[in-house]
Amino acid sequence: MGSLNVSMPPPMTEICRWVLEIPAQLRQLRAALYRATTGCPHPADASFEDVPQQLVLVATEFASNALRHGIPPTIVRLGRAGDQYVVDVTDHDPASAPAYAWDRPIGEGGLGLHLARKLASDVGWYVKDGTKHVWARFQPA
Repeated sequence: MGSLNVSMPPPMTEICRWVLEIPAQLRQLRAALYRATTGCPHPADASFEDVPQQLVLVATEFASNALRHGIPPTIVRLGRAGDQYVVDVTDHDPASAPAYAWDRPIGEGGLGLHLARKLASDVGWYVKDGTKHVWARFQPA
């Protein structure tokens, strides 16, 4: 159980898309994702108990991993599948499968997939046309 399940997300209608080249763009991504899911600016004191903030956290973790371990550009897509949100993050390194960091000490990273599995309704990954996709589905409250 070291790697994420290979599976396709549900069919979705894309709402927004962001192309990232460097980690400094993650801050803008967080703000834009929150605004896209709530219509409001991202609060400085956001609680991780609400679905939009959980979606932002997971999407940022996936994008950070793609920027760190993948081949650019990293593309983040936000979509709707019925009443659910789907976040799909891509990079161009299909040979490296996302894997859970089971034995990494706390504080040394590697918790993104664990968080996604806990916060999202479903999580998976797949390769299509030479592009690796890591996705998560969220049920709005």
